[in-house]
Amino acid sequence: MRSDPAVAQELTEIGFSGAPLPDRAEAILHTLRLLVPYDGAWMALNDPRRGSNSHLSLADSDLDSATLEHFCGPVMARDMELTGANRDGPPMGPSDLPYRLEEVLTWAECLLPAGYVDGLGMSLFARGRHVGFLTVLFEDGTPRSPKARNWLWRLAPAIAEAIDPMSSLVAAARLVQGATSGVVLRHDRRVEPLPGLASDGLLSSDSQVMDVARAVLSTGQVCGSFLWPLGGRHAPAGHARVTALSSTEDVRGILTGLVVVSPPGDLRELTPRELEVLGLLVEGCSNAEIAQILVVAQRTVAAHVEHILAKLKADSRTLAAVRAEREGLYVPRCPWPNGE
Repeated sequence: MRSDPAVAQELTEIGFSGAPLPDRAEAILHTLRLLVPYDGAWMALNDPRRGSNSHLSLADSDLDSATLEHFCGPVMARDMELTGANRDGPPMGPSDLPYRLEEVLTWAECLLPAGYVDGLGMSLFARGRHVGFLTVLFEDGTPRSPKARNWLWRLAPAIAEAIDPMSSLVAAARLVQGATSGVVLRHDRRVEPLPGLASDGLLSSDSQVMDVARAVLSTGQVCGSFLWPLGGRHAPAGHARVTALSSTEDVRGILTGLVVVSPPGDLRELTPRELEVLGLLVEGCSNAEIAQILVVAQRTVAAHVEHILAKLKADSRTLAAVRAEREGLYVPRCPWPNGE
């Protein structure tokens, strides 16, 4: 039998494999079976959309549909709260509970009728965050050895990292050159810090920046970026680049994507006002409409447009708008407080 350090290394390799999350979870269960032979197993993600103790199935081994349905339902969530299985700690089995198995509904109504009389379960935490749950089940009633418990407990961090949906987003954030801050956007509109990057007031859950980022992701784009004026609409402190990246398909129901702030890059010598006008060109506004929005004369707008075309080496408004979007020179139109 292999040593647990070797298994931990294999689990880490699974986590970095780039395979879809359900495939990684299946590979983890297969690896664990070689170390702790079980008769049934289940691995799931924490699903905060339905409550702190609810789960979304990732992979299972030899479990029927009724058992899987029960595991994802409210009775299982209640029993996890009752027994403390939702807290960060060593694997728990029936012998650890201050109740008879018949008093725990998950055992009485689901597992015992299915032929399972013993098991070990534990919540999975990655960097202090509850990411999922793992249970292994046995058809014989012999209490599991301390060695089996210790193996699972020592491997728990590697398992949690391997299935953490945040891991793929962290890897994606590294592709944004010069990223200084970032957050993960959850399905329920909350944001969470992105490990390895600083926090930024621009990325609070109710900020205008996040409203624009959500709009970008809602169009189905895998990646989109825009410029944001710092210090007010006239960008007295310059611009920041905001990049929104969609999450992978297998976790999109839980994590919508990530939003990262980085330096603006090459602005093609466009002034803050010209960038603002360019943003309105991208949105398809006419000179008259731009003049009305910015409260300036149409001849002023025409002069800005002429300068923009020259700096972007574009011979038409349409080509300028295309190049602006391609180069990430879009400044979205947003209401500013106090007429800033």
